[in-house]
Amino acid sequence: MRTFPDSGLPMSTMFVRTALLATLALSITACNRESATSGAAADGPQQALQKSIALTREGDIGGLIEHMLPPEEFTRIKADWTSEKDQPPIDDAARARFAETMSKLTAPDAAEVLFKEFEPDIRQFDTQYQQQMPTMVAMGRSYLKGVVQQNQELSVGEKEQATQIIEALATWVEKTRFTDPELVKQTLAVVTDAARQLDLKSLDEARGLNFEQSAPKLKIAFNSLKKVLALYGFSIDQTLDSATTELVSSTADEAVVKVSYKLLDTPFQANVDMVRVGERWYNKDTIEKLKARNAEKAMATATPAAANG
Repeated sequence: MRTFPDSGLPMSTMFVRTALLATLALSITACNRESATSGAAADGPQQALQKSIALTREGDIGGLIEHMLPPEEFTRIKADWTSEKDQPPIDDAARARFAETMSKLTAPDAAEVLFKEFEPDIRQFDTQYQQQMPTMVAMGRSYLKGVVQQNQELSVGEKEQATQIIEALATWVEKTRFTDPELVKQTLAVVTDAARQLDLKSLDEARGLNFEQSAPKLKIAFNSLKKVLALYGFSIDQTLDSATTELVSSTADEAVVKVSYKLLDTPFQANVDMVRVGERWYNKDTIEKLKARNAEKAMATATPAAANG
């Protein structure tokens, strides 16, 4: 599985984090959607965030990555996309597992065959674990809240909102029967259709995709994920569509945008800090993390040079 250049994170982790950044920003408004495409207004902080949400709504993860990063950073990411650095080597066993999985997922009757294969496990789960689900969710809820409270990088307000989001998600998990046979069948139909659209013949092919080749496949994967979540009552698109924004403050190079949205019918609000870099606006947290990473890389490069000198 491809890792995000210079991070060591699996591509799937990078992908989810990118999507969550856009989803949590949630700074698109129904009343501002048309104005975002007109003239100089498109350069404002609200419109920059609006475009992030619009790209997420479309499932355009490649476009989202480009939009959320300064041009020089995006150029670096594209150049490093196929780098073998931080990639585990591909062996014959991994190639065989990938080929077998894709063969199962892309067979003409894949959804039906896979459901028959999984059905005994589904019934066993219902028998053994369904009644324990509230207890398992409570334990997960408590653990995640503890992680949030111990995070030194979050403000009091951010911790409060993260806790509320955990509560909303836990409530959704508690009331959702993920092993419902009809929903499982529909989920398998979505997953197998996505596998056919991805059209990946081998693990080597998947590993060798450049950014431009990966982008449409990321779109297929993300839109399929949204379809599956919607089947179980969690519509990311409804969350994105519910958002409204209000400009709290603005200077030439910094702005604060208040975002209001609904996640699983629970209302939330958050302030999003934005900064101008060149002619474009970006999430302040993204820019600060890029600066910190670049500083660490510069230091790491300078230390061996100093030692050799």
